[in-house]
Amino acid sequence: MTGWLQPVRRGWVVRDRVPGPDVDEFAEPDQVVRALAGPGGGRGTLLAVQHPHRTPAALAAGTGLVESLPLAREALGQLLRQAYRPVSDVVAPYWVDGPDGTACGLLCVVDPAAVDADGISRVRHSEQVYPDVVAERARVLAGLGVATSAAMLVPVAPRDELTALLHAEFDHDPAVSLVDSGGRRHRVWLVGPGDAQDTLLEVAGAHPLLVADGNHRVAAAAAAGLSGLLALVTAGPALRIGPIHRALVDTGLSADDLATAWRALGLRVDDLPAVRPPEPGVVVVVCPDRVLRVDLPTPGIDHAAVESLLLEKALGLDPESPRVRPVIDERWRSVAADAVLLVAPVPLADVLAVHAAGERMPRKSTYFTPKPRSGLLLADL
Repeated sequence: MTGWLQPVRRGWVVRDRVPGPDVDEFAEPDQVVRALAGPGGGRGTLLAVQHPHRTPAALAAGTGLVESLPLAREALGQLLRQAYRPVSDVVAPYWVDGPDGTACGLLCVVDPAAVDADGISRVRHSEQVYPDVVAERARVLAGLGVATSAAMLVPVAPRDELTALLHAEFDHDPAVSLVDSGGRRHRVWLVGPGDAQDTLLEVAGAHPLLVADGNHRVAAAAAAGLSGLLALVTAGPALRIGPIHRALVDTGLSADDLATAWRALGLRVDDLPAVRPPEPGVVVVVCPDRVLRVDLPTPGIDHAAVESLLLEKALGLDPESPRVRPVIDERWRSVAADAVLLVAPVPLADVLAVHAAGERMPRKSTYFTPKPRSGLLLADL
């Protein structure tokens, strides 16, 4: 058995459905706040446990994260008694499929600090991270001591040996089967100690793992000093990479302001008659009254040019500030913004090339789907 991948020694599997909203649908704090204030989103949900300082009660009282954690631990304990059943020494083959792809993998505990014989990390970040987000998530992890969601890790291997092995585990009824709000079907099986578990862990840990989703969770687990990280190790077979756009909020900038600033850097900016899908090397900018096309310098990663050139250098905007908001897929259409910069999805080959060069993608530049559903299996860390 590989030492850096382990079973969930003590955990809980959901009995029926995860209490509360589909937590994986929310990425930004304001989205979490709205969900917690909406029907079925308040106290007693997994989302409230993960974001205790964003509940209506905490916001009304001005209660910060550290002060909210005791209530979060109490709420988690109640959730575990009511909505979960305990499990021990298990790994969990997992299958998720839906309109945004198909993935089967293994839920297990991974040591984010593990290195190989040459001292190279076995778990390798694919993107840069926001330090404040890492710090917040580390405090929640350390305060709860329980992993409530899993990172998604992809083996960096010449061929996929894991998927075929996992198919052998799908010939009986799963421990969990549900369909989420996005139409994805999630199924989880449990495998206890024995040869089958040892083989699954050995194959899943045979190669270094690239973080496909959950760079902040991986960094937070390391920062929190816990014994491991809950992760789904998956090679697909049909993972997809969707776009992450950038919305400019409360900047006061008009389409004319944007076009003038970008042209001052020597960039070509043209008007478009309508919104078009962006393509590599081109950003489509949707303003309330105009649609612009901006040609980026080539070669390079589009998201890096957007953050460093279009936002920081031309507009003086800090890409980490609240005025620059990452927006996933088509959700930009519902965002009230001064402008939305539509960026083309990053090809997987580009992600792997950046990784092979020992570098990381820009923050919030890759959106791998389908993701593991938070809350199906929890792990005591």
